[in-house]
Amino acid sequence: MAKFTYEPSGVCSVRIDFEVEDEIVKNVRFTRGCNGNTQGIGALVEGMRIDDVIKRLKGTDCNGKGTSCPDQLALALELSKNQ
Repeated sequence: MAKFTYEPSGVCSVRIDFEVEDEIVKNVRFTRGCNGNTQGIGALVEGMRIDDVIKRLKGTDCNGKGTSCPDQLALALELSKNQ
């Protein structure tokens, strides 16, 4: 199991911690941000294949910011695939 930490930009969250094991996303935790929403995102993606999470969340926009916490998670997961 590989553990990752990502520092998002353009959103309220300041850190995303997650694990990937055999292409499966686990233990997603956001630091700061909209607590209920970020907990919900983590619960929804738990156990999903990394590529499915990226496909579903990438490009999600929050109030015209051009990104969002789900989008930043997708970006973090993409980066983790290259490590």
